[in-house]
Amino acid sequence: MERLFDLDFQLLHDSFLTLIAVFVLVLVASNLLFNPVREFLKKRQEKIKAELDAAREDKESAEVLKGEYETKLKEVNNEAELILAEARKKAVANQNQIIEEAKQEAQRIIAHAKAEAELEKEKAKDDVRKEMIEIASMMAGKVVSASIDTRIQDSLVEETLKEMGESTWLS
Repeated sequence: MERLFDLDFQLLHDSFLTLIAVFVLVLVASNLLFNPVREFLKKRQEKIKAELDAAREDKESAEVLKGEYETKLKEVNNEAELILAEARKKAVANQNQIIEEAKQEAQRIIAHAKAEAELEKEKAKDDVRKEMIEIASMMAGKVVSASIDTRIQDSLVEETLKEMGESTWLS
């Protein structure tokens, strides 16, 4: 019986050489193709890791900045509240000052009105006295015409002025 293929030295030699050639091809392909791909993948992996680390650091620094900004915002809000409170205090103080000045002005106006009323009252008294003097003079004229002497006339005028003066000035 014949075999399909003979295991002779030539076949073994060819198989061995083929195996060595395949092994060399794999080594060469590995060095020329696989190693660059591995290097590329390794570099890409390192780059991605570096980017993730940078993103993590950026996120942490962003959170720190966010905290600082929130703190500053609270401080600004507190400062704004203080400014508003101070403005309210000043407004109330100005309001109280204006009210006090208005009260003082009203007191001055009232005092001035009272003084004018007193002057008018004095003027009215003087007018009444003048009228009384005129009335007394007319009475004196009538009395003179009735031939009364000057002493009686003067006493009558004085008496009339006293009577009219007391009743007029009391009202």
